[in-house]
Amino acid sequence: MSPNPRPLRSQLMKNWFAIEAIPMYAIIGGILVGASWYTYRLAMGPSVVWTKSNPTPWNTIEPGQTTKMMTVNQKFDKRVLSSLMTNDVQDLPVPGAALTILDGPLRLPVIVFGAGTFANQYNPDAHLESTLPVRTVGLALRYGITAFDTSVYYGPSEVVLGNALQELKPEFPRSSYRIMTKCGRFGPSDFDYSPTRIRDSVKRSLERLQTDYLDTVYLHDVEFVCTPIAPRPEGSNLGALAEEAAAYGLAEGDENKVRGEGDQKVLDAYAELRKLQEEGRVKNVGITGYPLPTLLRLALLILHTPPFKPVDVILSYSHLSLQNGTFIQYAPQLRERAKVGQLLAASPFSMGLLTPSPPPWHPAPAGLSAAAKEASGIWPHGLPNLALGYAVRNTGSKHGNTPLVVGFSTPKEVHECVRVWRELQDKKVESRVEAEAAAQSEFSKAGYLDWSWASG
Repeated sequence: MSPNPRPLRSQLMKNWFAIEAIPMYAIIGGILVGASWYTYRLAMGPSVVWTKSNPTPWNTIEPGQTTKMMTVNQKFDKRVLSSLMTNDVQDLPVPGAALTILDGPLRLPVIVFGAGTFANQYNPDAHLESTLPVRTVGLALRYGITAFDTSVYYGPSEVVLGNALQELKPEFPRSSYRIMTKCGRFGPSDFDYSPTRIRDSVKRSLERLQTDYLDTVYLHDVEFVCTPIAPRPEGSNLGALAEEAAAYGLAEGDENKVRGEGDQKVLDAYAELRKLQEEGRVKNVGITGYPLPTLLRLALLILHTPPFKPVDVILSYSHLSLQNGTFIQYAPQLRERAKVGQLLAASPFSMGLLTPSPPPWHPAPAGLSAAAKEASGIWPHGLPNLALGYAVRNTGSKHGNTPLVVGFSTPKEVHECVRVWRELQDKKVESRVEAEAAAQSEFSKAGYLDWSWASG
């Protein structure tokens, strides 16, 4: 017969709930709670809260920190990081001709993914928090669009793109694509080309994009930092290649002339990028901007300044479009005179001007916007389709191995871009060329054909 367990149980219960033990329980409980909280913080990374009062938390992430966006309910992480690519028809490429890989020094695809769309200037938070970014990136990779253009200036773009690429890593390892980003511009009027800030920015981009090297890093929007040299802020700039060369600082013999403090800032920043290139963190370095005469002048200045090496790569935007095609005239000068290794043309829709709903912040004057609206009814498939076809026809292997950077927000836009590219490979372009000429006629009648707005 077993002894009665009740006395022993009563004694244990009495000791367990003794008043004297309560402080000990409080200490142990506090330690457990603190340890759990600390473990959670280690797992989640820094407490980076994306709220209305802190709309740009990505600008405070330090080198060595992770880049997860942390909210109370982890909405951003769960929606973006847990959304795998599907085998739904929308996420699969349509069979057809493969996109061309160009023979240029960077071996870029004929279409480059413009990830500026992963910013609030183009899409709201709800879009960026959804599955659409990772699905759009995944579809682009499946089509062979294996290069991505982004910037620290594009708000959460680097974070969104980096998270998407990490999620797609099992299907597309880091070696299967190229990442191109920018530094030096951190806000609408926040520019810092100091070598220290350039280096810190590159380190931060590496963290955000979750990679140990970047294929290309540009100095962003150099016209806002360099010494301004131009006879007028807006209008046609084709005279810079002829009778107005001296007024734009492009006269023969002036290539190595530093025009002021701004030019020196650009040279110092570019030298820091070269150091990062030598360290292996960056493979190619370059400059971007809007005014083509400025890009040409700075490319010549860099070439004629020790160590007398040409710019690796230049990205020009909104100058290879139906409204302004002057990139075609400048490209030979950039390649032959400035010896630039790789050119890219971006924004075939001219930052949304050639779409049904241009963004409210677009710098186009009212007359230019009105001309774009008049041109929108010319092509039965819409002005964006016509504009994209024009840019596709004037880039690629037959045009100096120049890739076209196109912004994508949804899988549908990726499908449409590839469809237009394939259509143009069949060389049945007569009706398109006629429609392009008609659209350009609208801009010409309004006085805005090959017209550049002020920038810098």
